[in-house]
Amino acid sequence: MSNTKHYKIILSGGGTGGHIYPAIAIADELKSRFPNAEFLFVGASDRMEMEKVPQAGYAIKGLWISGIQRKLTMKNLMFPLKLASSLLVSRKIINNFKPDVVIGTGGFASGPLLKTAVSKGVPSLIQEQNSYPGITNKLLSKSVDTICVAYEGLEKFFPKEKIILTGNPIRKDLLTAGDKHIAGKDAFKLIHSKQTLLVLGGSLGAKRVNELIEEKLDFFETLNVQVIWQCGKLYYQQYMHYNDLEFIQVHAFLNNMAMAYAAADVIISRAGASSVSELCVVGKPVIFIPSPNVAEDHQTKNAKAITEKDAAIMIKESHLDAEFETQFKVLIESLEKRLELGKNIKKLALVNATKDIADQVEKLLKKKM
Repeated sequence: MSNTKHYKIILSGGGTGGHIYPAIAIADELKSRFPNAEFLFVGASDRMEMEKVPQAGYAIKGLWISGIQRKLTMKNLMFPLKLASSLLVSRKIINNFKPDVVIGTGGFASGPLLKTAVSKGVPSLIQEQNSYPGITNKLLSKSVDTICVAYEGLEKFFPKEKIILTGNPIRKDLLTAGDKHIAGKDAFKLIHSKQTLLVLGGSLGAKRVNELIEEKLDFFETLNVQVIWQCGKLYYQQYMHYNDLEFIQVHAFLNNMAMAYAAADVIISRAGASSVSELCVVGKPVIFIPSPNVAEDHQTKNAKAITEKDAAIMIKESHLDAEFETQFKVLIESLEKRLELGKNIKKLALVNATKDIADQVEKLLKKKM
């Protein structure tokens, strides 16, 4: 297929980094194949994609949409109005842009956009990052052409004949991060003889994870561990004063994620799907602390898919007080345990995910010709 063709491609997904970064990774791969293609992102107008997508060099339009809350709130009463508005705006976007293909990576905005595109006969693909799909993708699965998934066993939720196991899209610079330990420590001006803990709380931050790190600072110092602490932008003001301590670096956001992974000896992370996929590729020992506040508790399910293969440690938030110090100490003091976890988690990596998803998009474009 000629890569000079002027394709028009819409990508929709957002709300969290876990939906945004996969969409950007897919767009980057397609752009390298089709330099003349035109891209448009569609997101929720008040969420982080409105900032992150333009930073990555792509145009974005916003929909007035949000999810349904689990309890009766004013937001829920507004939902039918927001949905109607989003369907209307989606129709306008599809009519004006005339896409050759639409790609959804999950999140509220992808629902109305893909539903509209499918109703107009536009070839469509969704990428499901989690081992337990969100409501948007479950509803869309009946009508889209292709469903790219990161875990086995999703025929429980999706039509089997549409499923392709690809893994989650990964930023290219992470593929070699695991081999750059010295460069990573230098990038963060760390002491080479000390072990480094990398703490990842997600782009906004994780309240309980941050509280844990604050509680355990003396404990880390006793173990001679230095810490790169990504606390999230909501919490940075609260914790930035710990930068005064020699063995701690507090960051709202890590712009050089590859080097942060490279520098780490041990990683503490939430278990969002994109994070889990990245951590498999990086191949470092991980302690997962799943967020209990997500739909269908899918972070716990994501983490279990890894821990069941002896490839990581999981500690539930409710068990942190009882288990954290013991588990962490074992990991820091046993090189053998760290190497075993690192080796096992790397076996689970699907490193060609972005390429494989782009191949599926290409198939849909060929079909349309």
